[in-house]
Amino acid sequence: MGEKLSISDLNKKLAEMDVKSLEGITIEGDIELEIDAGAGGVGPLFAYYFGEEVAKVAVQMVNMAKAFGYPVDNLLQPVAVAQAVSPAPDELAKAAAAIPAFKIPDTLKSAKFQVGTDKTWKTQIQEVQLGATKSEGGSRGHVIKIGGEKAMPFFYDAAMPNRPVVTIDVFDMPIGMAKAVKMHYDDVMSDPADWAKKAVKEFGADLVTTHLISTDPLIKDTSAKEAVKVVEDVLQAVDVPIVIGGSGNPEKDVEVLSKACEVAQGERALIASASLNLDWEAIGKACVATDNVCLAWTQLEINAQKELDRKLMKVAGVPRESIVMDPTTAALAYGMDFAYSNMERIRLGGLKGDQELNFPMSSGTTNAWGVREAWMVRSPNKNDSDWGDRMLRGPIWEILTGFSLAMAGVDIFMMMNPIAVTYLQEITQSLMGLIKAETPDTANWITTEV
Repeated sequence: MGEKLSISDLNKKLAEMDVKSLEGITIEGDIELEIDAGAGGVGPLFAYYFGEEVAKVAVQMVNMAKAFGYPVDNLLQPVAVAQAVSPAPDELAKAAAAIPAFKIPDTLKSAKFQVGTDKTWKTQIQEVQLGATKSEGGSRGHVIKIGGEKAMPFFYDAAMPNRPVVTIDVFDMPIGMAKAVKMHYDDVMSDPADWAKKAVKEFGADLVTTHLISTDPLIKDTSAKEAVKVVEDVLQAVDVPIVIGGSGNPEKDVEVLSKACEVAQGERALIASASLNLDWEAIGKACVATDNVCLAWTQLEINAQKELDRKLMKVAGVPRESIVMDPTTAALAYGMDFAYSNMERIRLGGLKGDQELNFPMSSGTTNAWGVREAWMVRSPNKNDSDWGDRMLRGPIWEILTGFSLAMAGVDIFMMMNPIAVTYLQEITQSLMGLIKAETPDTANWITTEV
């Protein structure tokens, strides 16, 4: 059997031999075309494309013949092609009649909805107690427990044992605030103890966060010994569990928070926070020595969260029941999307058995006020649309930030605007079935002007 060559292969061989033309040469060969015959014969669409391929082959053959010097023009005469015959109308009618008609059923097919469970959620989130009563070595009127979930928030797979809680921010010195927030605290900003009282008694805070921002060397550089007196005052003013935060200065915070742990000995206060960019070991050990809870703060990075949690447990010796995570809250656009996704991944990882992630989570929901769209009177862009009333826009921004992250698994929210606090508490408790929310009359939502 001779060698099989395609038309292009033959052209290449002639080109390699630098053959310009062939005279007195006979090329013998066979061209085989295989057509799979179908039951219905060759359809017009198949015939068209098959003819197209045959024409391409013919063109290649003609070009080769020209290269060999043969006068092919004499052979290229018009060829009559028979037109395809359409099926007779009666044949079409018979074919259509053979197709069974579709009948619409009188009733829908019965179906049963069954609530299932996600069997990959095998690990319970660690339960953490905040606050300690007198019988437990503290001075709080009651304790708050967070965590303990066996499913994602508000899922039917497993009831949430503890509701999400809110802590209102208090500062050890007056600070700049958006008008929609400052108007509620203007009369108590010079006294952190009164500020804490108002947050609890008037605005329903579950906890109070005391931020010792005056300790920052770039602000007042208040000494740790002097700053923690504010913690003592707040502990005397309210009987709810407390959160203690520093200024954010990585050098000063270690000293300040360690001293704060001593003042809050046995109170199981949430110490905010240990992070990878400061001496996390010192803060972790201070929490262990004084029976306080350590807040592990990372910056939107799940692997960093795992690393910090692991180090706090294995190096600093912080027990599992004394760790709360803060994966960082970003409150605008892509940042919000990233924060939600990160927290959701952390919670799902914890439920699926990751022992470095199955801890309660905290959200700095107050970060919503760092977004200019939450507090500015109007857009700086003259061609922009109206942003609406900032006295409502800001609280709504904080509410939506908190609620979005509640769906990702957050257990404790650090907030400021009392309206936002009230609504977030109502929304989350309604979803848990703890309270029955009123159904609004949606007919009043839309108005018209004639």
